Amino acid sequence: MKTSRPNKKLLTFLWPKSLASQLIVLLVLAIVAAQALSVWIFHDERRIALVAAARDNLLMRAVSVASLLEEMPPALQDRLLTASSSRNAVFWLNATPFAPEPGQSRFEEKLQSIVARNLQDGHIVHVNVLADEKRGLRKKDDDDDDDDARDWRKVPKHERQAKLRKALRKAEDLRLSIRISDGRWLNIATSYRPPRIPFIPILVQLLLTVIATGLIVGFVIRRVTRPLKELAVSAEKFGRGEDPVPLEPSGPGEVQALTHTFNNMRDRLSRFVKDRTRMLAAISHDLRTPITSLRLRAEFIEDDENREKIIETLDEMAAMTEATLRFARDEAQTEAAQNADLGAILESVAGDQQDLGNDCAVDLDERIVLPCRPVALKRALRNLIENGIRYGESVTASLSKESGEAVIRISDKGPGIPEDRLKDVFEPFVRLEESRSEETGGIGLGLAITRSIIHAHGGTITLRNRDEGGLEAEVRLPLSQ
Repeated sequence: MKTSRPNKKLLTFLWPKSLASQLIVLLVLAIVAAQALSVWIFHDERRIALVAAARDNLLMRAVSVASLLEEMPPALQDRLLTASSSRNAVFWLNATPFAPEPGQSRFEEKLQSIVARNLQDGHIVHVNVLADEKRGLRKKDDDDDDDDARDWRKVPKHERQAKLRKALRKAEDLRLSIRISDGRWLNIATSYRPPRIPFIPILVQLLLTVIATGLIVGFVIRRVTRPLKELAVSAEKFGRGEDPVPLEPSGPGEVQALTHTFNNMRDRLSRFVKDRTRMLAAISHDLRTPITSLRLRAEFIEDDENREKIIETLDEMAAMTEATLRFARDEAQTEAAQNADLGAILESVAGDQQDLGNDCAVDLDERIVLPCRPVALKRALRNLIENGIRYGESVTASLSKESGEAVIRISDKGPGIPEDRLKDVFEPFVRLEESRSEETGGIGLGLAITRSIIHAHGGTITLRNRDEGGLEAEVRLPLSQ
């Protein structure tokens, strides 16, 4: 089990990540496997076909040689036999047949009848087809390769027949004997070895097939993945709060349908958010008048204690209305996204606090640039740092890169927040005055606005109480792809 895990990790590492590469690899493996299987299945068929063709040719040649021997003077017969012999077949005359008896199998009888029909009457034909187990094949001697490679035409005339017969004894597959008119036998021994499988043409064909397949698959996959990549980039920008231009549908019909659906979804979400923002701004704006009217009327209340309490409540309502209206206006404004240095933004906010005499330190591991809305992001970080200074007196901010994300941590030395209320503080108009300072100076929209801005950038924000005391806010923003 211990050895399989590294192998699995290695295969995962080597396996291509893109769709085009995966399809090309799978198709190449399928082509290679299919070619190997077809060669393994049909190589024996090819051998059988070649041997059968060679035997048919031999039978006709034997018939021709036997007919010529009947008409040729004895002085020229030896020359005819020598000229008819080759590396795979040898012809000679003898008093006894090399095939001692007629063949008994259906195949042997068929070959004998073919030869007999093409000869004149009175010829006796013996055909013996030798299977591998009947040949008595022996291992080659050390000099066998030299004999095989030797051209029989270069052998002296008096040695040719003996040399050829010796070579054919290594792998005889057919014996043919034909009795001619003078009582002698025309003997033929054959040993047909089919040529080796031409691996170089197969490899060239395989390589050309792989190249053609790779080009076609690459073109098709590029046509599919290019609009998908554009769709992913547009979705990322939309998740960051940007308003990208509508995508032009392209590629296959399914991808075009997906692009249309994404464009429609983005338009609906944008209209929904804008409508809700306008409605919130309108409500907050309309509340100004009745609140102002009530405050004027409260001035005429004679009971000082009730008058002060009513005016205090109305002032709080007015502050809430103004904050809500300001939040709605900020949301309605569409700030253009641009590449910004997060470290520079963080140092700017910390510098403003230091100018006011507050204790705020910044620790930057590296320079991180990512597309964002700088003004909105600066406001979110300012809210976090101001809250830390207000409740913890001292703030430390850090910036680092972890797992493809920019991580901002803002820590204070305050009393912290109860564990069961860590998520509640992000809700609008929620204040935890029992665990934080009474002098909040706000109405509970700061963290809600901060979370909204961070989410609009495709990031996350979480709060946790530190073991050594104080609260830590962690902001994670995705880096540009």
